Amino acid sequence: MAESAAGRNFGAALAGARKAARRSLLRQREEAGGNSVSNLELFFDLVYVFAITQLSHFLLGRLDLAGATQTAILFFAVWWAWMYTTWATNWVDPDRGPNRLAIGAVMIASLVMSSAIPTAFGKGGEWFAAAYVAIQVGRSLYVSWARGEWRRGTGKNLLRIAIWSMVSAVPWAIGAAMPDPAARMGWWTLALAIDYAGPLAFFRVPGLARSTTADWDISGAHMAERCALFIIIALGEGLVITGATYAGAAAQAGLNAAFLNAFAGSFALWWLYFDMGARRGAHHIESSADPGRVARAAFTYWHLPIVAGIVVMAVADELVLACPLTPAHPEFVLVQCGGMALFVWGNMAFKRISSGNPWNPLSHTAGLVLVAALTLWGLLAQPTTLALSIVATLALAFVAAWEWGSFHGGWLERMEARGWRLAGWIRRFSSVQVARRRERAARKAR
Repeated sequence: MAESAAGRNFGAALAGARKAARRSLLRQREEAGGNSVSNLELFFDLVYVFAITQLSHFLLGRLDLAGATQTAILFFAVWWAWMYTTWATNWVDPDRGPNRLAIGAVMIASLVMSSAIPTAFGKGGEWFAAAYVAIQVGRSLYVSWARGEWRRGTGKNLLRIAIWSMVSAVPWAIGAAMPDPAARMGWWTLALAIDYAGPLAFFRVPGLARSTTADWDISGAHMAERCALFIIIALGEGLVITGATYAGAAAQAGLNAAFLNAFAGSFALWWLYFDMGARRGAHHIESSADPGRVARAAFTYWHLPIVAGIVVMAVADELVLACPLTPAHPEFVLVQCGGMALFVWGNMAFKRISSGNPWNPLSHTAGLVLVAALTLWGLLAQPTTLALSIVATLALAFVAAWEWGSFHGGWLERMEARGWRLAGWIRRFSSVQVARRRERAARKAR
């Protein structure tokens, strides 16, 4: 009888636990598909397709230093709103009714923010700032409540994040009230500096201590997939602009070549990120003992230049399609080469982190050297926009081919098969560097 009663009690407890799990607003990661990206998250991203289109058009109409700075400020805000929501949906279950309503509210605010981008440094500044602050503060408070942090004595990670967002809301509001665009840029730069410093300072708040990477316990697979999907969004936005511009362009010499080159450039960008970067990044964060720290460095920060580079290069493609055979003016050279540099630089850092090596990929280092040479050639020789764009695409293809050869057959293996001494020297150097890095990591662990 005692055993029977114990069995019933255990069964009741198990049933109660399952019922509580069903009622929970958090993801149940042990369930099948608990880490997968939901349909609602994909729907949410459609708002940010519009945001990226707005940003590229904003930059296209302001090809000067002030315009580039303003675009950067707006892009940093858009990225931060999207990225923090990605962290949030890593914790809460989008299939629960209250969470769906919360995500829907963030979507509405994001749509307002995106719609205000063209006039963000004019009459639409208040709408942009208000929507951004509402997203950051409201979402963090909601997820803090959903995770039960208000009832705990410890683990108030989202509450700290909300407080940091409230602090940055002050310069956001002051900047929005400034009629002078330069003053607004200054205040909003301060606001972004506070926002972006938060994760680096572990959201330290007097009286609430600071967060730890243990508080950022996430699904690495979900984070990697969400960021990869955002790269697809950025690339897709570029293709949409390319197709729309080509369809509406008047027939002219070089137009078809510009169209094909724009696609080839997008394909090279996709190859560079997805052939090695996305797969290895996903594996690295999934197998990491501290996924929160990896997500902060590799995905939260280092995906910024990757996405920014794609957006800027989409603007360059549109400029080429408009006037393929006109001499490349300095603004175009800086847009074309600057976008390429951002993308290669971000990929290089992302792949260095995910590889576990203490050095940057040599193929990407060579790519940055090519970008510098391409910039000098464009500024000094002033080739046509189409010629400069084609050479930029060839440079990206060169980097992709180099990396492909390194990881699919191996350049070192080919050199060793031919008896080249350089291969042995590179292997010894690599072994020494890896050993030193492991020794430093062991010392830090102690």
